[in-house]
Formats: sequence, structure tokens, C-alpha cells
Amino acid sequence: MKKYEYVNVEYKMKDMVMASVSEHRGIIDRYANQGYTYVGMIPTEISANGCIRKMDLIFVKDESL
Repeated sequence: MKKYEYVNVEYKMKDMVMASVSEHRGIIDRYANQGYTYVGMIPTEISANGCIRKMDLIFVKDESL
């Protein structure tokens, strides 16, 4: 059986036209240390002009019964 975890990450505005995300690397490292594998991301909030504002990072690991 597989166990999935979802971690929401929000882009931070750097100035009027640019946003960045920096905590994703630490989150991926932390979950890897817990036996999870990063499998992708899903946008969870998109602005009116099509920019991703929030996303879920998706992790999975095999779980013994």
C-alpha cells in the first residue's frame, strides 16, 4: 500500500512582477529523510493572468501493513 502526503507551498512576491519559492528544497529533503519520494506538484491556486500562486508538493512511500 502506498501512502501519499501533500505539502502546500506558496509563492512569495519579490516585487510587483516577480514571485519566488525557496522552501521547496528543504521540504523535499525533509520528506526524503522520512522515506518519501517526491513525485510531482499540482497547482492549487492560479492568478487571473495564469501565474501559479500556490501548489501542493506530492510525496509517496510504500507502507507496510
